[in-house]
Amino acid sequence: MTESRPVRLALIQFESELGNPAKNTERACQMIAEAAEAGADLVLLPELFSTGYQLNAIGPILGDLVEPVDGPTVRALQEAARAGGCYVAAGVALTRELTAVPYNSSVFIDREGNLLGTYDKQHLWALERFYFRGGNGGGVFDTDFGRVGVMICYDMGFPETARMLALKGCDLVLCLAAWCKEDMDGWYLNGPSRALENTVYTACVNRYGVEDDLVMPGHSYVSNPRGHIIAELEGEAEGVLVADIDLADVAAGRMDGRYPPYLRDRRPELYDDVLLP
Repeated sequence: MTESRPVRLALIQFESELGNPAKNTERACQMIAEAAEAGADLVLLPELFSTGYQLNAIGPILGDLVEPVDGPTVRALQEAARAGGCYVAAGVALTRELTAVPYNSSVFIDREGNLLGTYDKQHLWALERFYFRGGNGGGVFDTDFGRVGVMICYDMGFPETARMLALKGCDLVLCLAAWCKEDMDGWYLNGPSRALENTVYTACVNRYGVEDDLVMPGHSYVSNPRGHIIAELEGEAEGVLVADIDLADVAAGRMDGRYPPYLRDRRPELYDDVLLP
């Protein structure tokens, strides 16, 4: 019998104040502490939670808002993770030493407050390509409960992104998003589809709020490896979704036939055309 690997997830459906990283980070750390009090093992914060997302508004001043990975926002998240004894995955805008162009990025922090690494959004949406540099892979992190993969928002619409994370051994794939109201049909299709076709859990945390004409309604959720949403924040408001999963179920379900053997039955020799421009 496969040994249980229980994980309590806390998806923080965050409402940001545009252009106010200090205030947003302070509020986020309070919510991390509350999630930790509820027993969370892994806390998720959505895309660009600290700056806000609407690039029509923050794009021209983005250079004043972005920070290096050792800046005050990430340091505060590290302290919140250490104090709460939980892992934290959070979407932030980061600069790098070798380029002046920032990344739409994320950090992954362990229970002791150590930065395990970053993941940069690979597929840039609309105005993002004018303000950010695209990422080139990564997004895999080892925890004491299993291997976790990270995507950011638009990445979730590309099956290859989640498939690469699954092939690298991730049993849980996170999506940190600022998903708009007009595209909620895709929100509900993409996360469960990525879960089913890779037989993994997906945890998709969305922003809530209105930034100028951009409406982000939340509806954060967790999907199981059969593509069924098993927990959702249905109310359109800031809040925290707590969900319990067992990552041992991934391997067990693949072995006993409860989950389709998509990964086993792949035929990569037929897929060369996928790589064509």
